[in-house]
Amino acid sequence: MAVRHRLIERPPGDVWAVLADGTRYGEWVVGTSDTRPDTGVWPQVGSTIAYTVRLGRWSLSGNTTVRRCEAPGVLELEADSGWLGTARIALDIRPWGEHTLVILDEHPLRGPGGFLHNAAVDALIQARHRSMLGRLADVVEHSPRRRSAAI
Repeated sequence: MAVRHRLIERPPGDVWAVLADGTRYGEWVVGTSDTRPDTGVWPQVGSTIAYTVRLGRWSLSGNTTVRRCEAPGVLELEADSGWLGTARIALDIRPWGEHTLVILDEHPLRGPGGFLHNAAVDALIQARHRSMLGRLADVVEHSPRRRSAAI
C-alpha cells in the first residue's frame, strides 16, 4: 500500500476547490495528459471524469469514479485503466493550523495491478505520489485564494 502526505500552505477550502474541479486533474495527476467531465456532477458520488495517459505514440484512456465524498475532508476515487485494472485512491484533507495536510493512499483493487502488486511497485507509486502531491501543492498555492479563506 502506498501512503504519502504533503503539507500544502493554503487552507483546506483552497485544496478542496482544486479537487472539486474535475477539469484540473490533468494539471497535477502525474501521467495524465487530459481530463474531462464524463458523467454526473463532479465530485458527487458516482460521477466520473475521463482521462487520457500518453507515452509517445501510445495512449490509454480510462475513467475515475467518485466512490466517497465528504467535502471538504475526504475524497475517495476508483481509477479504471481498462485491462490494467482499477485502483482505490483516497485523499484525506486535514486542517493543519492555517495550512492543509493532504494524505494520499492508493492501492490496486481489481485486475492485473492487484496480482502484480509488490514492494517494487509500491516504490514506484511512492515516487509518483511525491511528484503528484508536489504538483497539487503548486496548483493550489498558485490559484486565487477563496474569499472565505482570506477572512
